[in-house]
Amino acid sequence: MCDPVTEAGIEGTPDEPEGSGDVPDAPAPQAIPWHGRLWIAAFVTLLVAANVGNIIMAKLLPDHPGALLALSARNRHLVLTVPTDLHWTAWAAIGAARLALSAVVCHLLGRAYGDRALRWFWRYLGMPPEQVAKFEDGFARAEWVVVPFFVGSNIVWVLSGASRTTWMRLAPLAAVGIAARLALIRWLSSEFESQLRSVIDFTTKYQLWFILGGIVVVVLTQVRNFRSGR
Repeated sequence: MCDPVTEAGIEGTPDEPEGSGDVPDAPAPQAIPWHGRLWIAAFVTLLVAANVGNIIMAKLLPDHPGALLALSARNRHLVLTVPTDLHWTAWAAIGAARLALSAVVCHLLGRAYGDRALRWFWRYLGMPPEQVAKFEDGFARAEWVVVPFFVGSNIVWVLSGASRTTWMRLAPLAAVGIAARLALIRWLSSEFESQLRSVIDFTTKYQLWFILGGIVVVVLTQVRNFRSGR
């Protein structure tokens, strides 16, 4: 005769639903394409070039403005190279090419690494999560405004890559943004050409101090960014 407790425990227990003991599969991590490391190397190269441009700006500005723009097409470099001997067509071509190169590299980096690349940038920039969420939401809703307006922003291009925005949509937005930025900077700089020439003369006269100051600023900035993203 069967033990009633054992029998009740066997026969009185309702059957478990089929598959209830299965653990749901975790989402598979995004596969990184073979060229992912190539875009990381390209981005690091551009970052190093930009920092070199920041450090030796005072030395390159009077005699090699084109080289300065090739290293970094930051707004201040675009502004300060307008009154130099660099022809406006070369100024526009080098500036546009440098901005476009950064955009392509950052976009492809975002495509290769997706959300992981975004986390790298957000942590490196030290942005709080709530600000990150607002920025990403704003990009999704107003991509056609954000891309041209922030055409020189690396994080915008990484975000466009992670969002898988097509080049058919991005290319005209980038072209409009780059052209508008260069035209506005060229016009404003021409209006204040005499003041900018005074700035160039001053930086040339004290270029050693500006180079030393540039080294300090670059080092402190990178240390702060890496500490905030650690």
